[in-house]
Amino acid sequence: MPTEHILALLIQERDKLNHAIELLQGTKRRGRPRKDPFALPTVNGADAPAARPKRKFSEAQRKKQAERMKAYWAAKKKAAK
Repeated sequence: MPTEHILALLIQERDKLNHAIELLQGTKRRGRPRKDPFALPTVNGADAPAARPKRKFSEAQRKKQAERMKAYWAAKKKAAK
């Protein structure tokens, strides 16, 4: 077997081992963490946290909010001039 081929196989194996070590140790990285690669899937969401009920605005609440936002943006536009 040529030396270059053996070297390529060893480097490939080293990369696999380094990747496995990183997964087991957990990398010190910033930002949103990765999904847990070792998490077991739940059956029918049995272990899933309870979902919050969706908050719904009434028609009157939507109208008041729209008026507040129109006033807010009008004031912003006026202040920018």
